[in-house]
Amino acid sequence: MKLLRTIQLDPSDTFVFETPAQPGEWAVSGAFEYWDRDLSALAGKERTAFRSGFLGVASMGRSTLVQIVEAKDGDRAGLVDALARQLVTHYGAPDVETARAAAEEEVAFAESLCDYPPDMLIAVHRTAEDGAIREAFRSLQAAEKGPKPLRAFSFREVQGEDEPEERVDLVGMIEGKRP
Repeated sequence: MKLLRTIQLDPSDTFVFETPAQPGEWAVSGAFEYWDRDLSALAGKERTAFRSGFLGVASMGRSTLVQIVEAKDGDRAGLVDALARQLVTHYGAPDVETARAAAEEEVAFAESLCDYPPDMLIAVHRTAEDGAIREAFRSLQAAEKGPKPLRAFSFREVQGEDEPEERVDLVGMIEGKRP
């Protein structure tokens, strides 16, 4: 069985997201966080989290990239339990048992993204279209095979849907300017 874990190739997540996920957390898409929000009103770091952030379940923080990893027996059940508890704590689910069904569905969706080999990286791009959230996922394959560590910008292949070019002013975000 394979699941998603957050990964941090550089420090950018620490300044583009209000709450960055810690590297190595179990992750899910997390689009559910926006189901009842006015998406046109999102701005700054919140808008960036909507557009490109996976949800790290332990911290409830966001990560730009996740990595497909082999999971051990019990990891999936632990992830469902942890997410169900977070749904109660942060999203108003009435109890863990009620939240478990939603957590199960979210984890099953994350598993469906793991059709690639372990260590493949996945990125997401979310948009709002006709009142619905649309997610497009891309897989990133390392340029060189072997035990070398993954580094940012060392990827040769992107698989997924074409998306419009979008520019982000990282320096401006660090200095507190809004995009």
